[in-house]
Amino acid sequence: MAVTMSPAATDSAVQSVLRAPTAATIPLNRLAPEAALKRLELVIVRRLEGFLQGDHLGLMPGPGSDTSDARIYVPGQDDIRRMDWAVTARTTVPHVRDTIADRELEVWALLDATPSMNWGTGGVTKRDLGIAAIATLGFLSQKLGDRFGGLIMDPSGVQRIPARAGRMALYALLRRMLTRPIAPDRSSGPIDLPEGIEQMVRTQRRRGLRLVVSDFLTAGDVNLDPNAETVWERPLRRLAVRNQVLCVEVVDPRELDFPDLGEVLIRDPETSFDRYIDTSDPAARARLNAATRAQRERIALAIRRSGAAHLQLRTDRDWVQDIARFVVAYRRIASAVHTPPRGVSR
Repeated sequence: MAVTMSPAATDSAVQSVLRAPTAATIPLNRLAPEAALKRLELVIVRRLEGFLQGDHLGLMPGPGSDTSDARIYVPGQDDIRRMDWAVTARTTVPHVRDTIADRELEVWALLDATPSMNWGTGGVTKRDLGIAAIATLGFLSQKLGDRFGGLIMDPSGVQRIPARAGRMALYALLRRMLTRPIAPDRSSGPIDLPEGIEQMVRTQRRRGLRLVVSDFLTAGDVNLDPNAETVWERPLRRLAVRNQVLCVEVVDPRELDFPDLGEVLIRDPETSFDRYIDTSDPAARARLNAATRAQRERIALAIRRSGAAHLQLRTDRDWVQDIARFVVAYRRIASAVHTPPRGVSR
């Protein structure tokens, strides 16, 4: 099933090359056509807490539910009735206690909403393509009772959207992602992709499926050696020790193949770097494209070394078809990809 964009949405995405977008480039009802996904299912191969009688593999037999870890109380998001008063008294900081329910898969998606995700030349911005990927994978992984939560990361911080069950809860999460204010170019803050992944490792302690949606570009990183470790590789490896992890890399075609546009200004939206480059020079374009290929190869190798699955989506392609093809192939390779380190339970 092909996904087409309205002329207004396409124009908005193209304008994102010249200036920061002011709104989403794709409507909520076009994110994931459910009818095209009914016969597909995302395979879960890791053993996860809480799946004691349901469709997924559990760590131990037996019925029932239990309390999980305590975490800091988030005003407006957490129920006051779940307050853990013992931990609150010891730390002097309000904490709530999570619970573990039976037959329940908990999926958490980390959306990279940094300035480098705010543009696209293929009909949608990379940010909105990432949200569309979360929507599609959310519908593919959900069954009765499963819960889906989200983390939205920009330079100012990480917004946590609690995990809830049901289609309407997933739509509510997607709506909050689409309406999240867009981070302006060159905005600075303490949060980057490694810290965002670290927060997912620290705060979501229960085993489950984790989606990391990003372009995996790091400001100031100019190393093109494919064997060099990236700054986000180690946190991603820690995340994959206990969870089944899928990394969704979103790219734009003009990041992979520079067109002949004459002399253009290339500006990094996350740093102060800008430079004029003559793209009509074949040698200059060849050097740019070679550097881009080396950069993408390094990203792919880092994800593979981390023990996560890798899906690359482009803003000029039908993401539903690309994800469907990936899911069909993923059924054959999931067990091999998500082999945990020695001594760690699957």
